[in-house]
Amino acid sequence: MFKTLTAVVAAMALIGSPALAASHDSSGEVVKIDKPAGKITMKHGPIKKLDMDSMTMVFRVADPAMLDAVKAGDRVRFEADRVNGAITIITMDKVK
Repeated sequence: MFKTLTAVVAAMALIGSPALAASHDSSGEVVKIDKPAGKITMKHGPIKKLDMDSMTMVFRVADPAMLDAVKAGDRVRFEADRVNGAITIITMDKVK
């Protein structure tokens, strides 16, 4: 009984885990990269979890190394969230 209960609790924790949720909730086009500042300007579609409409804006990036993988004009899928009050790109992948 205890093993079954433990398995159920573990499964529920995984299902509710933000890390397992869809990690790329928006898409956009890179307009400008500012590596020294760790920022990227993007023309993006709606970001539902932040209640944002489509627009062009500057984002911070959680990991500055992400900026090495893209250039102006690249299409990307990304996840953004508020980190210490700033809207920040958490994950980002170039669309092929």
